[in-house]
Amino acid sequence: MVEYNVPPLDRIFHALADPTRRAMLRALADGERPIGELAAPFDMSFAAASKHVKVLESAGLVSRRVQGRLHFCRIEASPLAQAQAWLRHYEPFWTHRLDTLQALLQSEPDADARPPASSSSDRGPRS
Repeated sequence: MVEYNVPPLDRIFHALADPTRRAMLRALADGERPIGELAAPFDMSFAAASKHVKVLESAGLVSRRVQGRLHFCRIEASPLAQAQAWLRHYEPFWTHRLDTLQALLQSEPDADARPPASSSSDRGPRS
């Protein structure tokens, strides 16, 4: 089923869910690039790369300008800020979990001071 009223944040995370599109965004972070150049590392056609770019455009993550036959893409950062703001909401949760793990690990006796665990092969032959 096609959904026509997809919330912007859903479109952003959908676009970011694909590793090819994330790599394209990473490349665009260094500056504007033609679609053909974005496609090159993936050995894909212009049409396939253009489909990925359309998903990124739909999420507002990329803008495109046409110059002659070339289509140039540029990253748009504000939707990434929206995604980061949403993720930031969970930062206290993860910080607390990591602090708890660190405290647990620091409270354990030094692993080097423990005697090695013996296995059945260390006990010698059975009679």
